[in-house]
Amino acid sequence: MFMSHLYAVILAGGSGTRLWPRSRKLNPKQLLDLISPRTMLQETYDRIGALVPPQNVFVVTNHEYVETVRAQLPAVPPAQIIGEPEGRGTAPPVALVALLLRERDPEAVLLVLPADHVIQTLAPYLEAVQAAVALANQKYLVTLGVTPTYPETGYGYIEASAALDLENHAAFRVHRFREKPNLETAQEFLERGHFYWNSGIFIWRGDVILDAFAQHMPQTFAQLQKIVAAGLDASAFDADWRALENETLDYGILERAARVAMTPLDAGWNDVGSWAALYALMPHDAHENAVQGNHIGVNTRASFIYGERRLIATIGLENMIVVDTDDALLICPQTHAQDVKKIVDELKRRHANEYL
Repeated sequence: MFMSHLYAVILAGGSGTRLWPRSRKLNPKQLLDLISPRTMLQETYDRIGALVPPQNVFVVTNHEYVETVRAQLPAVPPAQIIGEPEGRGTAPPVALVALLLRERDPEAVLLVLPADHVIQTLAPYLEAVQAAVALANQKYLVTLGVTPTYPETGYGYIEASAALDLENHAAFRVHRFREKPNLETAQEFLERGHFYWNSGIFIWRGDVILDAFAQHMPQTFAQLQKIVAAGLDASAFDADWRALENETLDYGILERAARVAMTPLDAGWNDVGSWAALYALMPHDAHENAVQGNHIGVNTRASFIYGERRLIATIGLENMIVVDTDDALLICPQTHAQDVKKIVDELKRRHANEYL
């Protein structure tokens, strides 16, 4: 059943450099079918279909992806798929949509979703969203915190404090946000028990988040009001947007706001931030390999193998990643999966744009 006054804001402008060579500048992670026949963007949209009708969905993406996004989400009104001239972080696009909705629905509640995350279990996810909407209607800025299962150093953390009175679901005030920790600190967070991974999923009333922008990012707020007043098709939109401060919601708003709450999310969340993360999500064969494509393995185990056309034959591999596309081949240990971004940085340094 659709939730009254609920709107989804899907952020789909990232580049997904750690999933190179599949994820490229013009065909990034969120537009790929990594986990299922549906792309990550489509799966994000599908998950909220029971709560949010297509006419209440907005997608903010890179201007180069607009037509692809429209093709992948044909039910979403084309005017609500907005192309950024340049990425300016997560804060400006959310404020932009809140401003667009201010006249349309003064009681709007915004569900802000990254387009490139995986949720493995739908029911608890929807329950957490509904609980967060209830908190948002109490004028909290709400985030979903993922209960950590191991001492991850690649995520930011949310430190919870006092419990809030919310029927049928746990909820807490947020004490503070913590940056990505080292391993020792992450282990301490896990042991202390009131720390959660920051999922990047947010829920708040449109009027409340706009008040927060007016207080904590007043220059950005004023510039966005000017952009909306002129219209997104105005000739000045490109220059006005590029002049905006590049800022995240976490730092620009949430770390400065007083009334911030969190609801726990236990639904198999994963931001698929590397090939090793994707390997962990995929089904494995009897030798613990995750294979997409044509592969023959001899004494090969616990490896991720992806191929688009050619036969991939491996001998004696263990805990490795092999990704073979039409024009590039990546081979690395799973323990170095986060270093794939360094390959992208080196390609940029060499101006090897044909591989980006």
